[in-house]
Amino acid sequence: MIVETIVVNHFQVNNYLIICEKTKEAALIDAGGDIDRVLKVAKKHNANIKYILNTHGHVDHVAGICDLKEKTGAKVFLHKDDQFLIGHYQNHAEIYGFQKEKTPEIDEFIKEDEFEIKIGELNVKTIHTPGHSKGSVCYVVDDVMFAGDTLFCESVGRTDLPGGSYEELKHSIENKLFTLPDNIIVYPGHGPNSSIGHEKKYNPFFGKSGLM
Repeated sequence: MIVETIVVNHFQVNNYLIICEKTKEAALIDAGGDIDRVLKVAKKHNANIKYILNTHGHVDHVAGICDLKEKTGAKVFLHKDDQFLIGHYQNHAEIYGFQKEKTPEIDEFIKEDEFEIKIGELNVKTIHTPGHSKGSVCYVVDDVMFAGDTLFCESVGRTDLPGGSYEELKHSIENKLFTLPDNIIVYPGHGPNSSIGHEKKYNPFFGKSGLM
């Protein structure tokens, strides 16, 4: 698997292009904008972007969906519990300084707690992790996890936005993410990479001296 990190828009969102080395099929984890840069990276690898896999529905992570879908025909996935955020896209775009274009269209809503999709020979497992938003998910491929805004390097996602819940976030991380192997690399929606083992040991929101 090839993983390319593309930091986009004024919120410095990490978008991840994941590519099956054998088939050159690819998916973009979140589409926050700067799509021409994304396509340039895909072209470098001769990759075909087949899917847009959204970790959640906040505007900074979905503002580039329409542009990428128009240019590639990629199929768009989002958990059904964040559909209401897409419904408020135009208002959120104005509030947070994004260009108001079309409201993103979702091709398939993820309904189950866990959902799997194939990108070439890559198996992508989806884990529903509500807390940052109702429909937040993490995508796991082999020993890599794309965590969106659920878990950061030595931090966690904010829970004061619509659909956020401190208690749900804590439950998602402790009971779903921290049960994964320690060697799993964590690629977050913002900031540097980490690992499950590192976060279990050093994240200040957990452990005996944790804030949660």
